[in-house]
Amino acid sequence: MAGSEPVTAPDQHKPGHRRSGRIGAVLTALALLAMLCGNHQGKVEDIWLVGIAVLLLAIVIGDVVLRRNGLRS
Repeated sequence: MAGSEPVTAPDQHKPGHRRSGRIGAVLTALALLAMLCGNHQGKVEDIWLVGIAVLLLAIVIGDVVLRRNGLRS
């Protein structure tokens, strides 16, 4: 350990970049929607893929709105 670095607990560190998390969620949602063009026959897979993609996008939009209104730090 370096003598000049302050000792901090892991919970004092900020999580990763917000923007990269949002971009990752949107890209994942797009990848899930791209999987609709597959060779599966049932519609259950389509429902799950669309549902999870919509959930991811709703979380990202909700986060943006809450941060813009100052309700979340």
